[in-house]
Amino acid sequence: MLFKKMSFITAAMMAVMLAPPSYAAEIDGKLRSDIAKDYEKNLDALYKHFHANPELSFKEFETAKRLASEIRALGYDVTEGVGQTGIVAVLKNGAGPTVMIRADMDGLPVLEDTGLPYASKARQVSVDGQEKPVMHACGHDVHITSLIGTARQLIARKDKWSGTLVLIGQPAEERISGANAMIEDGLFTRFPKPDYALALHVSSQTPTGKIIVNEGLAYSSSDSVDITVHGVGAHGASPHLGLDPVLVASQIVVSLQSIVSRSIAPLQPGVITVGSIHGGTKHNIIGDSVEMQLTVRSDSPEVRQALLDGIDRVAKGVALAHGTPKDLLPTVIRREENTPPTKNNGATARMLKSAFKTHLGDNVILEQPRTGMGAEDFAYFVDPKHGVKGVYFNVGGTPQRDLKKAASHHSPFFKVSPEPSVKLGTEAMVVAALTLFEDGE
Repeated sequence: MLFKKMSFITAAMMAVMLAPPSYAAEIDGKLRSDIAKDYEKNLDALYKHFHANPELSFKEFETAKRLASEIRALGYDVTEGVGQTGIVAVLKNGAGPTVMIRADMDGLPVLEDTGLPYASKARQVSVDGQEKPVMHACGHDVHITSLIGTARQLIARKDKWSGTLVLIGQPAEERISGANAMIEDGLFTRFPKPDYALALHVSSQTPTGKIIVNEGLAYSSSDSVDITVHGVGAHGASPHLGLDPVLVASQIVVSLQSIVSRSIAPLQPGVITVGSIHGGTKHNIIGDSVEMQLTVRSDSPEVRQALLDGIDRVAKGVALAHGTPKDLLPTVIRREENTPPTKNNGATARMLKSAFKTHLGDNVILEQPRTGMGAEDFAYFVDPKHGVKGVYFNVGGTPQRDLKKAASHHSPFFKVSPEPSVKLGTEAMVVAALTLFEDGE
């Protein structure tokens, strides 16, 4: 009996000796200090470079090249051109789980008006062939800067964790196309498939120093829908001789809102926004078509389908009511730019919330309900069919005193406080990764 007890104790001691050292005793003060030094030495200049030189979706050539160069120099095995312009960096560090950290790279076709000394003056031809101004109007410059900071801190702490780390720079999040493009290009077959996937988003509507972690739904679905309203051209002074597509399109815009208010349950969220409408060429000419672009948001597959079916029904029904012949009914096309809702794995989210409180402070977590229906193609990485446990969290980007005047994302006035955003984003991501590596062990 004594022999068995001694054998059990010896085995337990051996297990402790062979296990990778716990990071818990080391992480709090030293990690924060190391990130602060790295920000002063490297990350500040990197952030300003990325902010001043944004690139559009699937056009992130120089951004990807710089991101790959920075991470490769740290000792990672980096592959470029995944999913067109994406990068994948791999660091194998013994047995253990595989943790993937994703940062999106693309900017938006917005003319920056922040007045910052490093404001973007960039212009670029988009994938649809039009030259546009470009701005990091959604904080992706924070995300990729933080990814580099995270890469540096995790490779410096190789003795604190065991497993495989995969870092990705993802293209075309703003077109909600890049994640799927990387998967279709072999992200989960050419490279180690993750057990866990992590991502963060800086938020201009959240105070600096705070993190939001949802334990379930993190982002809504998004569908891009194009409607072409067909008409019959005529003189503007003789509208009875034609079929006015501008009038029909106007009625469609108004009637679309009845889908949300009258076709889905009152407690089920849904959004249909007509973001673009173009038609006609001159004051006194009734044109022959109007082009409309819509974004559609929901939180469930059932509501999503009801909204999409409703758009088709309303567009064609309104046109019929205005006397449109059946061969000229509106053309409704659902674009490939779409994503399902992003849902965090509940148990993993709770574990990370606890780790954030332990290592970053009890007050770091902000319990705040969603205030909009933003969407994220991170959903494709954590699709249930892949079996990847994912957590997507938000990091505050605006000091509390400035929150009331903070511009929204996608605004020409959008800006965040980069230093606290990048520092907290990096620290939180390192804590999250080390927690998952330790949990996997």
